[in-house]
Amino acid sequence: MSYSRAGHTASILANGSVLVTGGRASISFANTTELYDPSTETWTTTGSMNNDRRDHTASVLSNGQVLVTGGLGNSGFLNSAELYDPLTGIWTMTNNMTDTRYYHTATVLTDGKVLVTGGLINASSINRAELYDPSMGTWTPTSNMNSGRQLHTASILRNGKVLVIG
Repeated sequence: MSYSRAGHTASILANGSVLVTGGRASISFANTTELYDPSTETWTTTGSMNNDRRDHTASVLSNGQVLVTGGLGNSGFLNSAELYDPLTGIWTMTNNMTDTRYYHTATVLTDGKVLVTGGLINASSINRAELYDPSMGTWTPTSNMNSGRQLHTASILRNGKVLVIG
């Protein structure tokens, strides 16, 4: 990699490349992104995100784009979301989430929507969840979890339900 990182994400794209986004680099947070090609074992830089962020999520959508949500940026907690197009290497902003959050999860559901759960706001774990609809680019609040969560896991089960643990 060109940059040392912590609090970043790594997503496997449809072509087998790995997209690495953001994180903490030295004393600030990064908006830089890189691609790793496992067939050649090489790294290349690609388009930078619109926001610097760490402790965010990255979800590969059914159309091949990558949705990055929330995190902590140099300016504070983020509710922003952006999309990476692997065909062009360009990031575009999409609508903001309802809540700022980091240490949250994002799970791609069987219908292609993305469920974002929990996270941390101002040192408090939150129980709120929301759904992103890639076809509309919109966020919709959904039912709250029973308790606030951060640094948890969320796994989609065969029956389509999401199991949130931690």
